[in-house]
Amino acid sequence: MVLNDRIVAFSELGKFLSQFKNTGYEKISDIQRQGDFFDGMIQKIESAKHYNGWFTEENIVFSLSQWSKTLTKPNLEQWLSNYSLDTLKTKTIGIIMAGNIPLVGFHDFISVLISGHNVLVKQSSNDNQLLPYLASYLIAIEPRFKKRISFTTERFTDFDAIIATGSNNTARYFEHYFGNKPNIIRKNRNSVAVLTGNESKEQLAALGEDIFRYYGLGCRSVSKLMVPKGYDFDLFFKSIYTYNDIINGAKYANNYDYNKAVYLMSSFKLLENGFLMLKEDSSYGSPIATLFYETYESKQELLQKLEIDKEAIQCIVGDNFSEDSIDFGTTQHPSLSDYADNVDVIEFLTKIQ
Repeated sequence: MVLNDRIVAFSELGKFLSQFKNTGYEKISDIQRQGDFFDGMIQKIESAKHYNGWFTEENIVFSLSQWSKTLTKPNLEQWLSNYSLDTLKTKTIGIIMAGNIPLVGFHDFISVLISGHNVLVKQSSNDNQLLPYLASYLIAIEPRFKKRISFTTERFTDFDAIIATGSNNTARYFEHYFGNKPNIIRKNRNSVAVLTGNESKEQLAALGEDIFRYYGLGCRSVSKLMVPKGYDFDLFFKSIYTYNDIINGAKYANNYDYNKAVYLMSSFKLLENGFLMLKEDSSYGSPIATLFYETYESKQELLQKLEIDKEAIQCIVGDNFSEDSIDFGTTQHPSLSDYADNVDVIEFLTKIQ
């Protein structure tokens, strides 16, 4: 199977996923094998909702829709055009996936297969419904993938390299067991937004998407604001009010009530609007329904701080704050070349001996 065959297969998967949108599910007649898999995909969406209470249908379908827009032949060709994959020796790459948001390990899965390697996947029990079904669709349209895709619930024993994502604690476990193999081991990271006080209501509303999508559970979710001293949060609260129905989710509401009670008993100073709490805190990872904030004196001071803390940060959101910052409302729309932790997975995969 040459590279173009793999690109075509994944682009067909993207077309299949395009049938599932938050505006509704609709069969598209010219999509390969959709008659065999369309209804089954709906069942898998339902299963994912029941297995994980954080996986709402809206968030699951949002993820599927984003991948459908990403997995196009032009996107895939452009992504891979800078790599030399023709002479790559096929290896078996183990992937240990997190389970915090729907299909969180899908980019690693795609990267391994499309580069020409075999993949051995160990999923989190929190997110184990969708990917095997997408893999079965991929095999149905390109049967040569069957020998290249394996799933396991056991400890890895036969692999050439590892990509593992987890918490800071599990990362130490990964480093102990997989340190003698080529590896990418990811730890906790969070995303921050830099505000200056000059943002428009539209920009702050877009920031709400970065904060609330997936209930803030993704590493690309904004969990902290950097604001100038004396910042007035009034416009921020007014701009994000459109997301107020998030409090209707029982799990989110329980976390809101619990964390609010803890903060009040500890006499912490809070700003809140009934569905989000703001707490001044130097940490980057805030609890659910809470957004930490920290003040800064100057842009240069803040740039230095963010550089020092870069190992804890996934994305920086802002209005042209720095050459690395991204626009408000875009954290959950990464391109294929937006690698987690800024580690180029394809480049890693090309160097495994």
